[in-house]
Amino acid sequence: MKPLYCSKGHENPTGTNFCQQCGEKLSLPTSNNLTQGSILGGSEATPQEFRYRIVRELGHGGFGRTYLALDLNRFNEPCVLKEFAPQVQGSYALQKAEQLFEREAGVLYKLQHPQIPRFREMFRVNTHDTGRLFLVQDYVEGDTYRALLEVRRQQGLKFTEAEVTQLLFQILPVLEYIHSNGVIHRDISPDNLMLRSSDNLPVLIDFGGVKQVAATVESQFSPAGSGTTVIPTRLGKVGYAPEEQMQRGIVFPHSDLYALAVTMLVLLTGKQPHQLINPQTLSWDWRREVSLSPTLESVLDKMLQPRPGDRYQSVSEVLQALSGNLPIAAYPPTQPAGLPSTPSLPTTEATLAVVPPPVGQGYPPPHSLNPSASPATTPASLPSQPRRKFFKLLRKILLVPMLIAAAGGIGWWAGNLWLHSKSDPGRKPPEPTSSPSASSAIDGEQELPPQVSASEKQRKEALRQRRLDLGIDYNFYVDLVNEAFWIQNPNQRGRRLSNEPEDEQLRQQWDKISAQLLDKLETSNLSSEARRRLGSYSATDRERWKVEVNKLRLSSRALYDLTDGKYLSIFSDYSTDKLGLTFEQFLNTPMGQVWQAMVADQVKKLQSGTALETIRFEPGATSNKLSATLKPSEGKAYIAQLNQGQLMQVQLQTGEKVLFSVYSPTGKMRILEDSRERNWSGQLTESGYYEFVVISNASGPIDYQLNLTVENSSSPATPSPQLSESKPPG
Repeated sequence: MKPLYCSKGHENPTGTNFCQQCGEKLSLPTSNNLTQGSILGGSEATPQEFRYRIVRELGHGGFGRTYLALDLNRFNEPCVLKEFAPQVQGSYALQKAEQLFEREAGVLYKLQHPQIPRFREMFRVNTHDTGRLFLVQDYVEGDTYRALLEVRRQQGLKFTEAEVTQLLFQILPVLEYIHSNGVIHRDISPDNLMLRSSDNLPVLIDFGGVKQVAATVESQFSPAGSGTTVIPTRLGKVGYAPEEQMQRGIVFPHSDLYALAVTMLVLLTGKQPHQLINPQTLSWDWRREVSLSPTLESVLDKMLQPRPGDRYQSVSEVLQALSGNLPIAAYPPTQPAGLPSTPSLPTTEATLAVVPPPVGQGYPPPHSLNPSASPATTPASLPSQPRRKFFKLLRKILLVPMLIAAAGGIGWWAGNLWLHSKSDPGRKPPEPTSSPSASSAIDGEQELPPQVSASEKQRKEALRQRRLDLGIDYNFYVDLVNEAFWIQNPNQRGRRLSNEPEDEQLRQQWDKISAQLLDKLETSNLSSEARRRLGSYSATDRERWKVEVNKLRLSSRALYDLTDGKYLSIFSDYSTDKLGLTFEQFLNTPMGQVWQAMVADQVKKLQSGTALETIRFEPGATSNKLSATLKPSEGKAYIAQLNQGQLMQVQLQTGEKVLFSVYSPTGKMRILEDSRERNWSGQLTESGYYEFVVISNASGPIDYQLNLTVENSSSPATPSPQLSESKPPG
């Protein structure tokens, strides 16, 4: 039986009613859904054109299912397949639905913006004498803002005003672009905004146009209808969409702006829309939950006006109003220049996008004002008029810290401290002590101010050089050390360490933790490629690793066991149990990045054959003995193709500090898992590749011998490895 997946992609055993990771109610798959490993994209007459391999289902609704797939023609690049399957009957209704769908797909195909998933193509597949239509679009690696908010809520946090302001300035130009092309999104909510992992930019997903086509077709051609009466399409989420959209199916650009304002309030308060509406007056009543600056408060109020004519009518009006809420640092628009058919933004100061602290992935919170966190057009690349306005505005902005510095007598550093004092106290600060070398500014570090002693600068320079020698990204390094520092000093979380004498001991502790972590990273012997990618590993990588180890007839459970052995031997203080995190939360931490880097290297070891061996029996033999020596924290996996009904006896002869796991092909048969038991015997209930994993916890090399005996052997079984998640490292 196939595993079940929730809408977030968590894998669950067959027969499970609720997701074991997030608690979501699970729906049984129908016979029409595509199975894992299915390949489609061409026609049965031309199988060489098949190009999309299904990995798993991402979700489903009334209009079809969404799948994660690998594009075989693009080196197994992940992509998303959206099926269009409206619930209508009759050939004419289906033909009409296809025509409308193709028209809508053509509109989406013309949208070319870096913060919108690119629609690649549309294709038709005939299965079981039924035509099925699919849209192919880019896969966005990251988390939805709904997921980010949920992580923060579990930590007692919400999005700050600075983060929401940043999000508005980054997503409003995207709405300006689609509106100028005659497209209304119709379904803006935290579920349909994603924070892309690669550049920390928000991405607008799941346009409502395809849903509108399906709803329109169903309203006209459903069995209960007359086939002629047009019923207005009512799309959008209750609480997010304005009344005229939900009641009459009418949408305008300001309908998206209304939904965007609701989304911002949900992020700011952590409450659902119905919790922010006064039940007596049916008006928005959110001020009891959060206090905002007068500018942002006024902007959100106007975006949320019940009468459409009282709202902002365009994105440019919102940007103009928000310009009164600019913080100290301002940068040009995040929308790259030169996009085909992309309208120019209004040449007003409101079009200069603000880049406050990048919105983090939920854990830990964002830590710095960093213009490199998201790509930005340089002032020189702007047209002459916006460029003049940019420098005019920049001169005004730079005047603020100069005045503060003059008043306080503490130089340029006061501007930065003033900005921090205005920020949310729960925000993640920058590295408690900045790096000393001005030459390293290109890597994100800055020179320390004069009051820092020469010995501290020397200590910082030594740490910087070690980091550079390891090839570790500066921003990741700061996140990693901050996480460890706050674990030891929970009362310092959210506080920025100053460069004054009163914080000298804390800065020394921060540097000591940094040195210890660099020691551990050196001990881990990560490959240069794995170290270079620290901070960028994602769910896409994990899906790819699963596919790769499955090709070796091994499950990801065994892969993760091998990784856990090494990770816990070096980073034992940072297991999920000690951090108090779920596996999904752990993956979004800097320590989770280190663990994933180890997974990447482990996959290469398995592929090279140094960590994987197939157990084979000589003709007529029923047993085999294998022996080897493991280095500290090292492991090895064995696989053997066995059959249901056979009697198996396995014995491991080794020292005490060795963990032993034996897994059945599907994982249903519980044999041994991270066990110190050395013997097992019984009758096999499944056919396929059984896995035997040996991991050393010893401080020195350790020998072992694995004895496997199988009786009543029959014909070889069909292998059935599966994609399976492991337990969290802990």
